[in-house]
Amino acid sequence: MHPPHVLTAILPCNDLDASEAFYARLGFTRPDGERPAPGEEDSYRMLSDGKGGFLHLIAAVEDWLVPGRNPFGLYLHSDEVNRLAAVFAAELIGSNGPEHKPWGMYEFALSDPDQTLVRVGWPSRLVRGIA
Repeated sequence: MHPPHVLTAILPCNDLDASEAFYARLGFTRPDGERPAPGEEDSYRMLSDGKGGFLHLIAAVEDWLVPGRNPFGLYLHSDEVNRLAAVFAAELIGSNGPEHKPWGMYEFALSDPDQTLVRVGWPSRLVRGIA
């Protein structure tokens, strides 16, 4: 069930299976009931995290996502920053773990299979003394 007001990102992907597996590690899955029957097209995938987060994956148009030039980015607000950073420890961009940033977020960054920038963070004021 959707909350009354939601914005959902629709993210183009070169390899839907790889992208779906990546986002599952962040807690985003699709119910079995939303999977097509065997042999039917599976080029649009609606994922959710059960906490109000929604992400739709769509097959990218050929040559749309150029390696090293992906313009897309996502920000996941999560109070589980440290746990998720541990899940992705070998894939973090530019740090050894989450950091308090000048803009007031405790966060880390990584890239998905298509090099979409994915930041995961939580307001620093809510984690000071914990992180």
